[in-house]
Amino acid sequence: MQYPFSVRKKGRETPPFLLRAAPDEGSGTRAIDHAASPVPSPLPLSRGERGSKLMRPNLLQSLAARVAERERAGLMRRARTVDATRGVRVTIGGHELLNFCSNDYLGLAQDARIVKALQHAADKCGVGSSAAHLVCGHRREHTRLEEALCEWTGRDAALLFSSGWLANLGVMQALLDRDGACVQDKWNHASLLDAAQLAGAMLKRYPHNDVDGAARQLEGTEGKPALLATDGVFSMDGDVAPLRELANVCRREGATLMVDDAHGLGVLGTHGAGSINDAGLSETDTPVLTATLGKALGCSGAFVAGSHALIEGLTQFARTFVYTTAMPPALAAAAHEAVRIARAEDWRRGKLLALITRFRNGAAQLGLPLADSRTAIQPIVLGGAGPAVAASRTLEAEGVLVTAIRPPTVPHGKARLRVALSAAHEEADVDRLLDALARLPR
Repeated sequence: MQYPFSVRKKGRETPPFLLRAAPDEGSGTRAIDHAASPVPSPLPLSRGERGSKLMRPNLLQSLAARVAERERAGLMRRARTVDATRGVRVTIGGHELLNFCSNDYLGLAQDARIVKALQHAADKCGVGSSAAHLVCGHRREHTRLEEALCEWTGRDAALLFSSGWLANLGVMQALLDRDGACVQDKWNHASLLDAAQLAGAMLKRYPHNDVDGAARQLEGTEGKPALLATDGVFSMDGDVAPLRELANVCRREGATLMVDDAHGLGVLGTHGAGSINDAGLSETDTPVLTATLGKALGCSGAFVAGSHALIEGLTQFARTFVYTTAMPPALAAAAHEAVRIARAEDWRRGKLLALITRFRNGAAQLGLPLADSRTAIQPIVLGGAGPAVAASRTLEAEGVLVTAIRPPTVPHGKARLRVALSAAHEEADVDRLLDALARLPR
């Protein structure tokens, strides 16, 4: 076969498509555009040749190998079906258990007023919103919820997302790119860490709640636009971020502070306005606030709140907002009612605080290894995954449900029982938990 425009080299002709391409900045070689050239493409490889040249790993086999490794390590996780829920009691496999796993911190998930608000809106609006917010999915119920969230958190504007994960990813992909940097606490929620990586930004992490470490990491990003992101309340430890000190660092370094207040909203601050309010900070100090509607508010979904400029920017560039079906309007109506109740009924936070104090005092008397937490999240760190799982099973046998949290959710050697308290619990429930903990093998 003869090739036009061939190149003669040392007595032989070499087809141009076999010549090495010039280096390219992206991949090291530059592909030749055969469609723009009269040079024909190489002959296709036979099936046998393809098999010998392209030995690709099988993705499903690789995934199965990872699952098998996790099972060997005793770290498999599986969902358990809850057959019924009645207040703080759940039925699993025919057994009623006293639940200390839920994030329903104010006891609103089954509140009759919120259920009625959802039912009434569903009767009027139907179930699904049928489209993204920017098409025809944004209903009056969504607007009312956004306005209530602004009033509660002291922000100029708010934007609804379908989950906290989508909210964090939407913010970071709108604010950051490969030229930016994101500095984060090592114990941040996975959604914050993954969002920074998916945005393509430089990710730098500092030791947990280490303000000086955060400052050093920011100093190392000099000249880059920078976002410092932190949980307000850390989901596995229950401690609160040093927000005032982090705000001072961001002010000094010219960085933007973002706080994910998923576990602080409703629990901390004046009328439950959250950890930022509890720290005495304003929108100027913490320009980006994200939080979920599925914890203290007992509903589902999430929001971002901040300046009009921030929310307008997210409306245009947050892909997880633009290209996602809006949350059901009935759910927005339910969350709106939950916000009203959470703000108005301070007794719920007072009762929750009293239960936290009762639990901590009792656990201290038992010599249990408590974390430094003043929130509803009260972890008991036991070390290895085995002891944590064994303790969880022993408690369940006594009718108490407390999940064992193991790696990779927490660091190796830091497996724990994550006790989560709720305003729906009673003192007798806490005492029953303490009695069960007292009987655990030491």
